[in-house]
Amino acid sequence: MVSPLSNARFPVPLEWGVLPGADAVPAARRLVVAILREWGVSLSDDALQDVELCTSEVIANALLHTGERCVVSVRRRAFGRVRVEVADRCAALSQRERDPEATGGRGLLLVQALADAWGWYPADRGKVVWFECLENVEAPCPTHGWGTAQSLNSLYEVA
Repeated sequence: MVSPLSNARFPVPLEWGVLPGADAVPAARRLVVAILREWGVSLSDDALQDVELCTSEVIANALLHTGERCVVSVRRRAFGRVRVEVADRCAALSQRERDPEATGGRGLLLVQALADAWGWYPADRGKVVWFECLENVEAPCPTHGWGTAQSLNSLYEVA
């Protein structure tokens, strides 16, 4: 007998619904961070804060503009990428005027600035807004174990 888990890639993507409510966004963003920590995702404290803020903005937009439940999923992708997706039942991104005096309407600008990649695509009865962040991936240094290197860019700066 073959178990469904025998073909699963770990960590298994997680998905759950978020209902509108006063504590919905903070609870969901804390859960995303807890999942990433449980999976042992290599992110700096600053990068985790960026994930937390992007998660808050995308979920808040979904709940605010639909007034309905949204679905959040977290997955670890190839090449050291973490992806958070939020599906809602509104077919388009909100296009609000950017009044300089307004106190809102800048959430996706924050996501664009903080995430390594982001976007959206139409879904069954709505859309999915997603963002990705890169893990801190260290490569073995060609010094036979005497250290690690994060990228060759730092070597070019020294040379």
